[in-house]
Amino acid sequence: MLVDDSPIWVLAWEMRELASLARRMGVKLASPGWIDLAPRQVLFFASHFSLLLAESWPRNHLVGAAYFHGRPGNGVPEFDASYERLCREHSRIQRIQVSHTEMRDLILSSGIAPEKVFMIPIGINLSFFQVQTPESRRQARARLGIPESAVVVGSFQKDGVGWGEGLEPKLVKGPDIFLKAVDCLKPRIPEIFVLLSGPARGYVKAGLESLRVPYKHLYLDSYPEVGRLFQALDAYIVSSRQEGGPKAVLESMASGVPLVTTRVGQAMDLVRHDRNGWMVESEDYEGLAHWTEYAVSQPSRAAEAVARGLLTAQANTYDSQFPQWLDFMKGFVNFDQGHSG
Repeated sequence: MLVDDSPIWVLAWEMRELASLARRMGVKLASPGWIDLAPRQVLFFASHFSLLLAESWPRNHLVGAAYFHGRPGNGVPEFDASYERLCREHSRIQRIQVSHTEMRDLILSSGIAPEKVFMIPIGINLSFFQVQTPESRRQARARLGIPESAVVVGSFQKDGVGWGEGLEPKLVKGPDIFLKAVDCLKPRIPEIFVLLSGPARGYVKAGLESLRVPYKHLYLDSYPEVGRLFQALDAYIVSSRQEGGPKAVLESMASGVPLVTTRVGQAMDLVRHDRNGWMVESEDYEGLAHWTEYAVSQPSRAAEAVARGLLTAQANTYDSQFPQWLDFMKGFVNFDQGHSG
């Protein structure tokens, strides 16, 4: 039983991809609606918060969870609470998926048995993304009403608290850092334009209006539509302080869009600075601005990084992760391993 945290957000799509891999292995799937009715099943939670912050533990089931982000000691109560419960009750958890080395080391520090922890990055479905071309860029901008002459920076995430307007910033996502980077870029790139997607972006939109930087915000109906937005970009900025992915790392690479990111999440493992993207330390908004300007003003260097980034994306598809997920399932779920493939 694959338990997502919200049917309208990206982790639900992660569960779709995992379901597809599980079917290929011969693992039988059931609806989470049977949790209280069918004993001794295997539950995998898309978010460790759903498991570790629940008042009561699922009864008579084997449990696992993805633990993508949430370093304790950063002033976020749910990060502290979930890690503390993991330290107390890790013996009751059979599997944890982490997406990068920093989180793997954190989870192992809880005392959990190392053989229960599997590092499998958040992958990418390349069928949702195509490599940008001059023509696809022109068409995307025409469709979105973005001037052809604009220098378009993308930011596609949820970085406000809650599911409303999002005027209160979710600081782990670095919306304040993003705005500072844009502020630095404005005098250097007068044609700058910001393309936004994702819910709860009110804080960023208000900040861009204060900076008098033009932007467009689209709330997409389904995750695969994000691939079309990358076609309009000149660069993508990740400004987060903590991340499990973010998915935008591989999405940018798969789309042929220069990526500039903080040293966060699986970017730490996947990005090679000035090779397949550009990476700076957390909160270094001046560095984000510098390398974004570099990427858009040095097309030959950007093209080299984009070409290497595409290879990185191709190496981290969900299909390429089949052997890793097969190892994850062995000893966790009963299935006919002779039919896996």
